[in-house]
Amino acid sequence: MRFTDMADEMFGTAQGALPAGVRLATAKRGGVTITRVEIAREGLAKPRGRYVTLEMPSVSVLDERDAAVIETCAAELRALLPPEGPVLVLGIGNRRVTADALGPRTAQKILVTMGPQHTLPVKGIRPVAAIAPGVSASTGLTLRQLAGAMVEAVRPAALICVDSLCSAEGARLGRSVQFSDTGLYPAQADHAKHLNAAALGVPAIAAGIPTLMDSDEGADLVVTPRALDSVIAHGSALLAGAINRALQPRLSVAQLFWLAG
Repeated sequence: MRFTDMADEMFGTAQGALPAGVRLATAKRGGVTITRVEIAREGLAKPRGRYVTLEMPSVSVLDERDAAVIETCAAELRALLPPEGPVLVLGIGNRRVTADALGPRTAQKILVTMGPQHTLPVKGIRPVAAIAPGVSASTGLTLRQLAGAMVEAVRPAALICVDSLCSAEGARLGRSVQFSDTGLYPAQADHAKHLNAAALGVPAIAAGIPTLMDSDEGADLVVTPRALDSVIAHGSALLAGAINRALQPRLSVAQLFWLAG
């Protein structure tokens, strides 16, 4: 099986009987298929925790007018977050490489409410900070070092890590969103992007859209969606809208898009 970051691909019906300690349930809400995977023990292909995958029409055709999809994504994300306290959103990836730019592009669209310059005249607004830390080749620091320094400075109740994901199925590229409460845990065991609560000292939530698939042609080749530019542009808007709505339930989707610019 190709590398995949998607929990439902690892433990779905196509893979046979579920291992002990894994539960999988599927539901449909509007045009979105929701698959929840709960892993209750260690030692499996994915770390212990909760994973939610939302499958939908290509995100390349979605925008802020698709409020129902954003609401569905926000509800699933909200269930993984602590109910209150500051949140730091980390946009992970290389903004200069389109397939890896989902995280930085999403961070640009987050409604930032920390700091006096971002104060809103609305009660109950949650403190939120967002940053795209860049890549080690540009900063000279590892992602874990940067994330640790930012967590130390902000002291959030939770960290949301947004990154491009890898899928084993070409048909799912740009058509799925995954959230998990296990932190960022790439399919490759030695990957430098591992960020979790044990490493950072705060709950770490991962959010992403699959934009890459290993190619059959060779180890150094990957497959991306044909409409990759639109997937990144609209996918980052969808994720930012869902994150903003999950964190600021007092504001509507339309208000959040307007405020986030």
